[in-house]
Amino acid sequence: MIAAEGNAEMAALWNGAGGEHWVAHDHRHDRGLAAWGEAVLVGAGVSDGDRVLDVGCGTGWLTRSAGRRTPGGHALGLDIGRPLVERARALAAAEGSANVAFEQGDAQVHPLPAGGFDVAVSRFGVMFFADPAAAFGNIRRALAPGGRLVFSCWQPLAVNDWILRPTTALAAHAPLPPLADPGSPGPFSLSDPDRVRALLGAAGFDAVGLDEVDGSVWIGHDVDDATSYMRGQTIARAMLDRQPPAVVEAAVAALRTAFAGADGPDGVRLDGRAWLVTARAA
Repeated sequence: MIAAEGNAEMAALWNGAGGEHWVAHDHRHDRGLAAWGEAVLVGAGVSDGDRVLDVGCGTGWLTRSAGRRTPGGHALGLDIGRPLVERARALAAAEGSANVAFEQGDAQVHPLPAGGFDVAVSRFGVMFFADPAAAFGNIRRALAPGGRLVFSCWQPLAVNDWILRPTTALAAHAPLPPLADPGSPGPFSLSDPDRVRALLGAAGFDAVGLDEVDGSVWIGHDVDDATSYMRGQTIARAMLDRQPPAVVEAAVAALRTAFAGADGPDGVRLDGRAWLVTARAA
């Protein structure tokens, strides 16, 4: 099953250009998001014998990492995007990860086994639900009583320079589409702690906690690399692909200038702030 009827937009994105762009840059994402991936693993406390569900697994870094921590258990990665799942399977096979598997599906409706997991984790994969109440309810049903839920999600756009700086540069030349609407699926849909607590409480979780995890997002080896990567991102394509060449040229030049101020010894890095959310299946 690819998607619930209400999540068609995200299914189209992650099975199309968005998914293809992510796959093409999966090593960049794993490096860039390393601080938050490690925070999820530590917070989840995965140990031998645990049955782990990775929601919105992307190309499977977190799934494979969890699998290594539970050699006597197993880890399942779930993602709505077929290109992502196919790449995750290939990487797991190359690593010889025998206790991990991947399925394509929408966490809102995917038929997960009731009580089949001890831990559910996600590294920035739970912000894209059209119906987060349904998704978290489905995840809760898949957890055994007392099971743990641990995920990272971005804090508001205004405190995340990794996206604020480049989009501000682009927005000087092209209209900026909605980024921070908490009612729509997207990177900042779970940035409000009160909304997170309400959603998880209604889904059957208790002991909900949010801790701040700050880090730097590695974006590219140098300004040229970072600019090329950002130009291919969904947000930049939405802003620029229908603009005349002169506008695109000016916007890309502004993007280069924005990244030049963040170019350091190991490449372009910009600050990021996220929540590490922990909860227990009541």
